[in-house]
Amino acid sequence: MLTELHIENLGVIERLDLVLGAGLTALTGETGAGKTMLVEAIELLVGGRADATVVRHGAAEARVDGRFVRPDGSETVLSRVVPAAGRSRAYVDGRLATVASLADAAGDMVDLHGQHAHQSLLSSATQRAALDDFGAVDLAPLRTARGRLTEIDAALAALGGDERARAREIDLLRFQVGELDAADVVDAEEDQRLDAEESVLADAVAHRESGARAHDALSSDGGARDAIGAALAAIDGRRPFAEIATRLHEVVTELDDLAATLRDITDGIDESPERLDEVRTRRQLLVDLRRKYGDDLAAVMRFHAEAEDRLSELESYEVRAAELDDERRRALDNERVAAVAVGTRRRAAAGPLADAVEQHLHALAMPNAAIAIEVGEHADDHPGDRVQFLLAANPGAPLLPLTRVASGGELARAMLALRLVLSNTGGDAAVSTLVFDEVDAGIGGAAAHAVATALADLSRHHQVLVVTHLAQVAAAADAQVSVTKSIVDGGTFASARSLDGDERVEEIARMLAGSASATALEHARELLR
Repeated sequence: MLTELHIENLGVIERLDLVLGAGLTALTGETGAGKTMLVEAIELLVGGRADATVVRHGAAEARVDGRFVRPDGSETVLSRVVPAAGRSRAYVDGRLATVASLADAAGDMVDLHGQHAHQSLLSSATQRAALDDFGAVDLAPLRTARGRLTEIDAALAALGGDERARAREIDLLRFQVGELDAADVVDAEEDQRLDAEESVLADAVAHRESGARAHDALSSDGGARDAIGAALAAIDGRRPFAEIATRLHEVVTELDDLAATLRDITDGIDESPERLDEVRTRRQLLVDLRRKYGDDLAAVMRFHAEAEDRLSELESYEVRAAELDDERRRALDNERVAAVAVGTRRRAAAGPLADAVEQHLHALAMPNAAIAIEVGEHADDHPGDRVQFLLAANPGAPLLPLTRVASGGELARAMLALRLVLSNTGGDAAVSTLVFDEVDAGIGGAAAHAVATALADLSRHHQVLVVTHLAQVAAAADAQVSVTKSIVDGGTFASARSLDGDERVEEIARMLAGSASATALEHARELLR
């Protein structure tokens, strides 16, 4: 629902702020006062074409902001800036956006009806959705069948339909799998282990000499073992040094253990040029594999497994292709059955929907209007995704698509009739705010009352804004906004304000008689009652 509208420097509007509520709001005022500029402002918010000519004379840019509240309570603020020179700018919740993003954000919140390009019900997709909602068409089986077809086609494409391309891929995979099989990489940490082993083998002689020197320093005559033994002998048995003696005994034991371990490690260092060459060759192979197949050995191992699976799949192509072809035939049969069911249901619903819309149009001052709904290119076109609403507004006129209806008032009433039908069937809850411009063009009397009643009915399910010259429509509204124009210092300024009480009575009296005479005021009060 549109709760706030802010406009700056748009046409005759220098600055305007409106707070809007639920239900039906009538926008009234003299011809040329600027009512339609309010609709133009909303059209800019939903991604309508921006023309620099709408910028107020002397201003650098025009700006429109709208605050929308969704049924779940969340808010969205849409903004559009139109400079006097250059491209327009769009914002969604204060963030710079493309006009397409702005239109997407507003798509489920606002729809305009009248002489405006942004009318969702003019699109074939929306007309199709309206028919599906009215006819309770179950699209789930068709979507499931088409989804399965897409999956199978993707599997066939991935399998490789080109025999030469498949042969080339098989040759490459055989080489890769053979190379990886020969390498036999089974441990992702192998390179780290080989690095440590290479470090030992590359300097084996120096390692052994260092180990021998260290062992001698600990265990040879005059070494650390003897020095500590002499210290222990000097204090052993003397009470003041009992604790020190105990600790020295422990040190001697630790030294003996360290010396033995040092000797074992030193004796275990193998001076093997052959093994060193093997380690270096293996490490270079691992480097080559990582360069071709992955950043580390774990990635190389994953590639190996995937390549084996792909090779097996390609080598069994004929079998797998036959399986997929059978699956595709079954899926295609399911899709055709579902498509026929959808097409049949759509054609069955098209007549009743057209009749229902036509009945409403007859009550909306279009007594000779005829509506038809085309489904598909021909009778055997299933599921009939091409849905088109046709309208003949006058006797003898051909049925034409809604997009080719010339009169904005007739188009707005056709949309109103369709909205009424969809609302009554529960199929029109998506768009929360509906804007009607010229819906009452060229009508009066009972027809005007019918339009007012229709708009009031529609406002039970939607927020409805209507630009109107009819007192009957204004009186049926939950709220009324008066748009006035004034000339100050040679400049034209439009303003808008909500009316209540006597002000509203006077405005409706003006709409009835052109002035607030006693008779007009009484008639206005009667309409409001």
